[in-house]
Amino acid sequence: MLVSKEWLSEFVRVNVPVVELAEKITRSGIEVEEITDYTKDIKNLVVGHVLTKEKHPDADKLNVTTVDVGEETLQIVCGAPNVEAGQYVIVCKPGGRLPGGVKIKRAKLRGVESNGMICSLGELGIAKNLVPAQYETGIFNFPEELTPGTDALEALFLADGVMEFGLTPNRADAMSMLGSAYEVSALYEEEIEFPEADLEESGNAADAIAVRIEDTDASPYYAARVVRDVVVKPSPTWMQMRLIKAGIRPINNVVDISNYVMMEIGQPLHMFDADKIGSSEIVVRYASEGEKMTTLDDKERELTTEDIVVTNGNEPIALAGVMGGDFSEVTEETKNVVIESALFNAINVRKTSRQTGLRSEASSRFEKGVAPERVNMALDRAAFLLQEHAEGNVLAGIVSAGELPELEVTIQITTDEVNGLVGFDLSNTEIKTIFERLGFDSQVDGDSFNVHVPTRRGDITIKEDLIEEVARIYGYDELPSTLPMMNASKRVGLTAYQAKRRAVKHLLEGLGLNQAITYALVSEEKAQQFTDHTQDTVKLMMPMSADHAVLRQSLLPHLIDAVQYNNARQMKDVALYEIGNIFHSRGTEQPVEIENIAGIITGQFSATEWQDKVEPVDFYVMKGIVEALAAKLNVEFTYERAEVEELHPGRSARVLLNGKVIGVIGQLHPLVEAAHDLKATYVFELNLQHLLEETSAVKYHMIPKFPGISRDIALEVERARDTGELIDIIMNADKKYLQRAMVFDVYEGEHIAEDKKSVAIRMEFLNLEETLKDEDIQPVVDRILENLTAAGAKLRG
Repeated sequence: MLVSKEWLSEFVRVNVPVVELAEKITRSGIEVEEITDYTKDIKNLVVGHVLTKEKHPDADKLNVTTVDVGEETLQIVCGAPNVEAGQYVIVCKPGGRLPGGVKIKRAKLRGVESNGMICSLGELGIAKNLVPAQYETGIFNFPEELTPGTDALEALFLADGVMEFGLTPNRADAMSMLGSAYEVSALYEEEIEFPEADLEESGNAADAIAVRIEDTDASPYYAARVVRDVVVKPSPTWMQMRLIKAGIRPINNVVDISNYVMMEIGQPLHMFDADKIGSSEIVVRYASEGEKMTTLDDKERELTTEDIVVTNGNEPIALAGVMGGDFSEVTEETKNVVIESALFNAINVRKTSRQTGLRSEASSRFEKGVAPERVNMALDRAAFLLQEHAEGNVLAGIVSAGELPELEVTIQITTDEVNGLVGFDLSNTEIKTIFERLGFDSQVDGDSFNVHVPTRRGDITIKEDLIEEVARIYGYDELPSTLPMMNASKRVGLTAYQAKRRAVKHLLEGLGLNQAITYALVSEEKAQQFTDHTQDTVKLMMPMSADHAVLRQSLLPHLIDAVQYNNARQMKDVALYEIGNIFHSRGTEQPVEIENIAGIITGQFSATEWQDKVEPVDFYVMKGIVEALAAKLNVEFTYERAEVEELHPGRSARVLLNGKVIGVIGQLHPLVEAAHDLKATYVFELNLQHLLEETSAVKYHMIPKFPGISRDIALEVERARDTGELIDIIMNADKKYLQRAMVFDVYEGEHIAEDKKSVAIRMEFLNLEETLKDEDIQPVVDRILENLTAAGAKLRG
């Protein structure tokens, strides 16, 4: 709903800036999503009177005009085809500005001096689909006389800010200017001025038209007025501009009045050309199966028995609440008008709107429910405007069928119930005042209220609804602040598990990874990727889509999708991690949830182009991140060759902690990379829950005072043998002096058999109590070599 502050001021006077008004409305529960300021970026815009118009001497499509702008007369070259002498137009003077940063300067057009610009509505920022047809390809001209030099924005009713209400379905009452005025009136305690509807009636409408309802379930109440001798012409400027600000394109005065009253009061209307209806009777009924009619958009519609139609007794002349028929529409030749105002079944209107694809301002209001109290009010208002602005003669009386339902609700509530639920300390008088500000009649009996809720507020049916209204109007900001009661002796803060998990997150983010949060639901195809496939999956009974049908058993599938998404948008260097649960089925019991941590990296890990140093991601970058994680948690990982279907067969490993597999690390399989259009991509996934539970406290040792000794050996072994086995054999040979063994070179090629490889290992020895000598470690080295030889390794010379 677009609410113009200028139009709103017709109903309730609130002298505050539109931004302040929007803020207060938002705080009361109706969100103002956007404010359109029609004065923004506009400068030196005045009303001009075109005195003369002549053809440009050197351009067929240009005209040279003289325009009175108040203090002076300007010569302006204009290319609009509809400019004529005598018109009152919009002029942007030299030095002025228009939306979009357009600056207006004195210039020469084909050798003729031009001092300013005669503007169209589009050049003022009005959307093309809202500009009236007669001004669509040219300039706007005022239909009435104005004083040259006056502010054109004021004359156009555009010195205004328009608020866009983000209404929830229950607040259908605010889908009108009058409904919005009730809201503002309650917030600012200002009186509402209702629109004028003083009719001068003659004759008898019942002699001109009859109304009948065949099924009151389709339409509980249908009413009509007859206005004769109307003159179809453009509506006044103020009406056209208010409709434009409300998002509706002006057509002519008769059609515009029906739209204007709908936006003003909230009751949709329809104008029929009385001479084209085809009878003197209007009958409302459900359509027959297969019945057809042509709507105003020139499309033939096949109807169903759920569609409500307005007929002339024989054939449909309108789809009730949605759109009129083509042969009874108002045209420039129309002389006599029948105004329709009715209640239609909201469910049927919604079904018709969806089935036909015709969604309009009228249907959206009928779908949410219109107020019975406004039906006849809107009818009288429309007849009055036709009388005033279309020179119409209103026939006396409203012709109707059915009955207006009594939907007013009476709710009993007490002061204690209001204060007890919200936390206020309001008196009876304060509560009654709020009800009066909302327009609700109430009677007080001690601490009890009988509140009569009008039909326009169909969202209020129980006492809790009333309490919410009191809280809204009194102000949510006035809710008292309280602190939760707690036992001060209880320990507060992070648990040990939470603290360690937070430390893990800080570490990975410090290493350049960004946290990702992905769906716990995956497709059945991806559910067991990167797993050993031994655990049953948990399937949803009613999945929303096949891509989100099964609970995941690995975090990696969606992380791969996230990298693919970023790569497709020119983000080639991606480093992500996620902490989340995986799920294993236990049949009919609750599934097992295990917290995992996973990471994924692709692209450049380090790129400092000014130093010509670029480091692409490889296996050891990812392994370094995993090792940093182990060091942070004071654990030690070991690795063994892995065969995971989705990982590269030669660049993947299982991660072990205390001999138990807790995860995997490696490069994605080339087929997986190709399927996701990825370059070399490396991943890891660990059982974080087990990892954090196994974390031990950090133990510190004194810095050694004595130097150590290192020995290097080169071993010839089978090419398929894991070097980790050699390290284990070496480390198991001595617990006293041997501190560490590490591989520093692997060679395959010339001077070595094709099925063999050379592995160079450095062993480091240390004695914390004294300096080591060669004779101290030689027995250890000999024992290591014996064990290696026994295991099939050969010492190279």
